Amino acid sequence: MDRRSLIKKISLTTLSPLFYSGNSVAQEKISRIIVGFPPGGGTDVAARLLAEKMRTSYPSGLIVENRPGAAARLAVDYVKNAPPDGSTMLFTTDFAMTIYPHSFRKLSYDPIKDFAPVAACAKTSLAFSVGPSVPESVKTIADFIAWSKANPTQAAYASTSAGATPHFTGLMFSKSAGISLLHVPYKGGAPALQDLMGGQIASSFNPVGEVIPQLKSGKIRVLATTGASRSKFLATTPTFVESGFKDVVAEVWLGVVMPSNTPTSVIQKTASSINEALKTPELVEAYSKFGMETMVSSPESFSALIRNDLAMWGPIIKASGFTAED
Repeated sequence: MDRRSLIKKISLTTLSPLFYSGNSVAQEKISRIIVGFPPGGGTDVAARLLAEKMRTSYPSGLIVENRPGAAARLAVDYVKNAPPDGSTMLFTTDFAMTIYPHSFRKLSYDPIKDFAPVAACAKTSLAFSVGPSVPESVKTIADFIAWSKANPTQAAYASTSAGATPHFTGLMFSKSAGISLLHVPYKGGAPALQDLMGGQIASSFNPVGEVIPQLKSGKIRVLATTGASRSKFLATTPTFVESGFKDVVAEVWLGVVMPSNTPTSVIQKTASSINEALKTPELVEAYSKFGMETMVSSPESFSALIRNDLAMWGPIIKASGFTAED
């Protein structure tokens, strides 16, 4: 099954309760996975894939419920105020927990105080790509830096949106390289890549999964990825660390949190159910179609990941002077 067919199939599933027997996490009422984005998007599909594999742990039913709005903040706030009984969980992107607290002047939630981390589910690095407006002789990060210095009016990068992880990763790179790259935000990865391939912008930071389908066109070249190690989906592409930039490390992740004060026993059982699902070959393969690697974690290790990323992004966002608009 190709990526497009998978999205269509999963978008039509887990919209209604799933009733099965088995080891129960929450037995008394239907449980919900809240997603802060519309149906059919990458985050939504990832949540539905996970829910499908977790169904045996929820004999009373498990549904995926979309609550889009305010760049996912409505969903975050909804789960914050939900009963802390394990029946409501948030399937969240990294930036809602680690970037928004630094970029919004006023935020209705605190990612540390208001939520109990359950499990990290998947991760991907970002790909830094160049398009046809950059000469074919530019094959490495060092080449791109030299080209940017020689062509300052063309030195720009696209991101999937203002205030998200790709935006600030570009600032991180620009500062480390000592070059001035103009940031151009787009409304999603598809339009950013369209302009990249059309030569309207020189470079772009995108999740790996967005870039892979475009490589066949031959119109873009990935110069580096942002993970601590190479992406298994772009195994021949070096990381920024390998390219001499040890501080340019960033990964996009998806994970599950619950309202604070949720009983530890419920959190542990839910984490166990999630981890068992993430170990299945079917889910590993399905996530790989989106350039995502499944993760197996504990509530404690996921908490450490959130705290570390929250601390990492703080000085970068502050130095940028960026403030998100409500």
